[in-house]
Amino acid sequence: MSTVSTLTASENAAATRRRWPIDSVVAGGALVLMLLIPLVEMAARPLLGHGISNAPVLVQHLGLVLAMFGAVAAERTGHLTTLAGNAPTTGWRGGLASASAALLCGVLAYASAQLVESERSAGHALAYGMPVWAFQAVLPLGFAWLGLRLGRRAGMASGHRALAWVAAVVLPLVGAAVSGRLDGELPLPLPVVVVWLVLALLGGAPIFTVLGGLALALFAHEGQPLASVPLSHYQITVNPSLPALPLFTLAGLILARTGAAGRLGQVFVALFGPGVRGTVIAAAVMCSGFTAVTGGSGVTILALGGLLLPLLNKTGYPERRGIGLVTSASALGVLLAPSVPLILYAIIARVPINTMFLAGLVPAVVMVACLLVFGGFLRAGANKTAPPPDAAPRPALGAALWRAKWELLAPVVAVGSLVSGLATPTESAALTAAYALLTQSLAHRELSVRGLGAALALSVQVIGGVMLILGMALGLTNYLIDAGIPDAATEWVQQVIPNRYLFLLVLSLFLLLAGALMEIFAALVVLVPLLLPVAQSYGIDPVHFGVIFLAAMEMGFLCPPAGMNLYFASAMFGRPMREVARAVVPAVGAILLGTLLLSAIPALSLALPQWWASR
Repeated sequence: MSTVSTLTASENAAATRRRWPIDSVVAGGALVLMLLIPLVEMAARPLLGHGISNAPVLVQHLGLVLAMFGAVAAERTGHLTTLAGNAPTTGWRGGLASASAALLCGVLAYASAQLVESERSAGHALAYGMPVWAFQAVLPLGFAWLGLRLGRRAGMASGHRALAWVAAVVLPLVGAAVSGRLDGELPLPLPVVVVWLVLALLGGAPIFTVLGGLALALFAHEGQPLASVPLSHYQITVNPSLPALPLFTLAGLILARTGAAGRLGQVFVALFGPGVRGTVIAAAVMCSGFTAVTGGSGVTILALGGLLLPLLNKTGYPERRGIGLVTSASALGVLLAPSVPLILYAIIARVPINTMFLAGLVPAVVMVACLLVFGGFLRAGANKTAPPPDAAPRPALGAALWRAKWELLAPVVAVGSLVSGLATPTESAALTAAYALLTQSLAHRELSVRGLGAALALSVQVIGGVMLILGMALGLTNYLIDAGIPDAATEWVQQVIPNRYLFLLVLSLFLLLAGALMEIFAALVVLVPLLLPVAQSYGIDPVHFGVIFLAAMEMGFLCPPAGMNLYFASAMFGRPMREVARAVVPAVGAILLGTLLLSAIPALSLALPQWWASR
């Protein structure tokens, strides 16, 4: 996603039949408030001299409500990320995996209840007399609800409806009962638990349950409170910069549900020409830019694949090569603002978000150029099919720019408001979401109330699933940091790899492997705190390391088993995943070369932020 998913036709039909499920209503309402409060705050400050009391903290805790209820909505629609994509595994293997996930959700619900009780005793207030524990109460509620749904899914594997409801109730309760004993420091057979979690992961259990289960097992093995894991989830969910993620995602999904893609496509075809090379360049640039705006490469493939592949085919471009281009270019927007992974890295590494926005611009161009040149997509022999005689003429650039003026200004609103210092990250994201909403509904009149509701529903499902992974991964990371793993890793690596450039080469290859095995958000939360100190010991700037890390993660989108773009492209283009994987092999090599180039030349990442800071 990225692990960002989209609704299939069958899921849209199901959503229509059940239009207002409580999970989506609560999560969507929280997202609407997260959009409105920063806008009211920005307007009130100059007019009244003050804004809403504790508005940022209130928005952060609304993000917690969105995350938990959005996760329940994601489970209901099959959007919790697993090792094999987003669809839950069926059969007995899927049943066992869901049963394991339900047990672990019971443990998390019990541990979360302990956290809430501790906060209730402290009596802290959030804003307007609202207690903090009232917001934290969504943690045990959400995990218990997830356990019930996953338990029911496990029981359904037997084919008996009655057994499904029994499993829905019993499995989370068993997990909660076991967790009560674990907090009593019951000796835990850690190797057995690790094997069980690996089998559950391979069977199709949601990734968050496996990460959370491992973190719980490690804390229990050390006799530490299990509430440490839900506390980590709470801490990252209410991070001051994190509300920007769902708001930027909402803005991108609004654009994806209208004719924005077609208008932007006309602009790029007008710029680069309607021939083979021009269309290839236009497709690559458009895919990378659209991924940055929408927040996920999966959305780009599903939103643009049906537009760009026929466009490429009309020029005579081979279909397999076109599939490879769209699939791989959709992974390249990670380095462009306002990409969700880019924001998340800045939060984890404690680097200013506007600095990362500037740092990613030149590397993004370098990566697109490497894909086109070294991936062979511009090779003269690529066009093996003669274009049809009725190929479309080149659109007029002026007219295309005018039609797409609102879409072209969206990145200016997002990046400009933040880099200029006029808005905080959350306010910038709220402005961008409001801009997308107003331009697509009023200027273009293409966004209906139903379309907005669908964008809200999908946004909360995407963010809910992602936040669960982030929270559980942070719990695991906190354990590793407490155990002194980063310091030990730094010392060991410096002994084995004394040369900076050899370290960068090894780092790039390691991140390629990590990207193939780990979901990108889990990789960010787990690996950045471990690897950043090692990189800094070699004199590598955190901003430069972030660019290298994200560039290498782009390869992971294209490598099984966690290469999400392969699953999306296979579904979108109706081709076997093996065929899609073969189509992107040259792209993987090209992205690796681009990553090594960015590693070797720090100025590509650091020159623009340093110039901006010196102005």
